[in-house]
Amino acid sequence: MRITGDHTALAIEGRLDVRTAADARARLHQAVDGGFGDLVLDLARLEFWDATGLGVIMGTHRRAGRIGRRLVLRSVPAQLQRLLVATKLHRILAVDGGIAEAHGVIL
Repeated sequence: MRITGDHTALAIEGRLDVRTAADARARLHQAVDGGFGDLVLDLARLEFWDATGLGVIMGTHRRAGRIGRRLVLRSVPAQLQRLLVATKLHRILAVDGGIAEAHGVIL
């Protein structure tokens, strides 16, 4: 897993899972704490996330909200979009461009 960017925009590459969660959490929380306004998280190159990785995203979302920021997910791969819908987290997390359903309808 690799995270690049700064306190306004980050990109995650690889896998966000139980093995990478601690490093990802530290990096994402550092970005949240160091900036203002939206924090955009580009997931275009994220290959996989498990429940632990999703927990890191939710924890970052909550942390951002506590200090008046908003976490915005961008370029969420289709497989990960389906997981957000299945867990109903698409109703909580801000997703740039929305979530596309199987029939092309934006939720």
